[in-house]
Amino acid sequence: MDAGGSATDGRRARGQRRRAEIIAATLAVVRREGAAGVTHRAVAKEADIPTSLSTYYFATLDDLLVAALSSVADAYTARIRAIADEHEDKLGGLAALIADSAGPDRDRALAERELCTLAARRPALRPVARYWRESVAELAGHLTDDPRAVAAFVAAADGLCTAILIENAPADLDYIRAVLEQALGGRPHDEAARGAAAAPA
Repeated sequence: MDAGGSATDGRRARGQRRRAEIIAATLAVVRREGAAGVTHRAVAKEADIPTSLSTYYFATLDDLLVAALSSVADAYTARIRAIADEHEDKLGGLAALIADSAGPDRDRALAERELCTLAARRPALRPVARYWRESVAELAGHLTDDPRAVAAFVAAADGLCTAILIENAPADLDYIRAVLEQALGGRPHDEAARGAAAAPA
């Protein structure tokens, strides 16, 4: 590769690192002050950069908020889709992921909840805010073919996450699983259970 190509790649890598730093600073502001506290000035101060640099990478506040929400949603939906594709006990996998909102994933869940709530007022955020619900619905589709049960499952998962954040206490994994199973109509909740139910006595 020629020197010009190397320089271009180096600038691109530095730009990607700077964008990631600004997004991380945005999420830090959200966790500390809520989504309403996000301004270019507040994010720049958090990232220890000039405000002009924040606006260089993210021209509008909506651009910044969409990037922050996308980073959270992408990571979370990737985990949900991994459960849907690879986890034998899909219901248990999702229940454990939801329970993490009371522990190691609290900051992530709180930031996402703040940003999703803001999406009700800022249309630019809405497509990204739908990722979480769509990925949960996709997982539910592995467990039931009833559209109403899928909708109930998504609503239950959403409500459980909210309740866990409000209570700010250790989550009861068995309770989460039972609520999710009830949303499915109390049916067998994974492929193994369905197979056992279908097996001759």
